[in-house]
Amino acid sequence: MKREITSALLAITLMLGCGGVALSQAPKSKPVQAQAVDPFYAAVAAYARKDYATAASLFRSLAAQGLASAQFNLGTMYEFGTGVAQDYKEAVRLYGLAAAQGLASAQFNLGAMYARGQGVAQDYVRAHMWFNLGAISGDKDASSNRDKVANRMTPSQIERAQDMARKCQASNFKQCQ
Repeated sequence: MKREITSALLAITLMLGCGGVALSQAPKSKPVQAQAVDPFYAAVAAYARKDYATAASLFRSLAAQGLASAQFNLGTMYEFGTGVAQDYKEAVRLYGLAAAQGLASAQFNLGAMYARGQGVAQDYVRAHMWFNLGAISGDKDASSNRDKVANRMTPSQIERAQDMARKCQASNFKQCQ
């Protein structure tokens, strides 16, 4: 159930905002004027060169504007303490914002935070719900993690989690608590 997120995995998830181009495939440098036009690319490039302070600052600005992939990436930085003080509660908050926009990787990570009790009280019902939503949204690991959490739950808890997931999805992620 535990999925280690390394810099390599973060690079893969960062590609969500790079038009499907992973960092390893992205050009090593981009003209300054292009970086000014595309602040997400600039944040990804800063992260890739391990300029975490700049990456966090750029992701923070984009996250405040509601960009789900920036919220997710900044949440990951807070979860692992990369360039920022580790703060599980802030990671959960940011994952929640991105998850509410339907970002599968954020839904997965939110499920993992609930399963481990990081930044929130451990809650297998909510973990199941978020893993289920992540699976529906296309995260390839979410269904196996949902099933592992389900092994720790009663049938009535599973039913409750499934009802919560249906309600959350039907409300376009407005009623997910």
